[in-house]
Amino acid sequence: MLIRMNTSMWIGCSIIIILVVAAIFAPLLSHYPPAKQNLFDQLALPGSAYIFGADQYGRDIWSRMLLGARYSLLIGLLAVFSAMIVGTLIGMIAGYRGGKIDIILMQVMDVILAFPSLILGIALVALMGATMTNIIAAIAFTSVPAFARVARASVITQRDREYVQACNAMGFSASRILFRHILPAILPEVMVLASLWMANAVRTEASLAFVGLGLAPPTPTWGGMVRDGFDNILNSPHLALFPSLAILLLVLAFNLIGDGLRDLIDPRLKDSH
Repeated sequence: MLIRMNTSMWIGCSIIIILVVAAIFAPLLSHYPPAKQNLFDQLALPGSAYIFGADQYGRDIWSRMLLGARYSLLIGLLAVFSAMIVGTLIGMIAGYRGGKIDIILMQVMDVILAFPSLILGIALVALMGATMTNIIAAIAFTSVPAFARVARASVITQRDREYVQACNAMGFSASRILFRHILPAILPEVMVLASLWMANAVRTEASLAFVGLGLAPPTPTWGGMVRDGFDNILNSPHLALFPSLAILLLVLAFNLIGDGLRDLIDPRLKDSH
């Protein structure tokens, strides 16, 4: 019943499902290959021939946006999933062990947090090279501290509870207590952060592509399409407008899902809005 009442989460999930289906079936939803150039249709306006128009090389913007959705979703998902695993593990160890281990691990996280995530991501990609693996690694690296801090705080809350003390009294190992008992208790909070951080990963990937550190052409990415569209922003604003709206829609969807999950986990937050 509670899930049915959570409108924001269902709106966000609906948007994501539509984008995922469109990305998977991109070849069936477009009439032109994304890399096919037609110089006679340069900067064509949106219409019957090209749904969203054509870019400066005569390539179909609609088909390029569909393919670009694959890269935005894939990079965001893999980056956040990697950061969630590594960050949660670090936070669990720091929160459960405490002492010097906690201090050292959290100081390392604080050092990473001292740099703006976008600036740090740009520096890492520029250093390693603009490949999909490096972009995912850079975004994941900048996202690890957020998961580590949330996991640590949740573990500290859980470690003094009766069920953890009972596990210690029964002689359970630290790894068993962490992964079989504490992890299920803190996982909902981690999942909320992951859904919200997906929006940040999408924005970071688009920003990297916008500054020229995205996937190499002719691979279409939404951030790269926005950057290319700025060269003709005055006479052909649709080149940058449609991929910008797509980025906005995807970020909004993940934020709605995160807000909905947060309200499900703690309904008191919903009442305080």
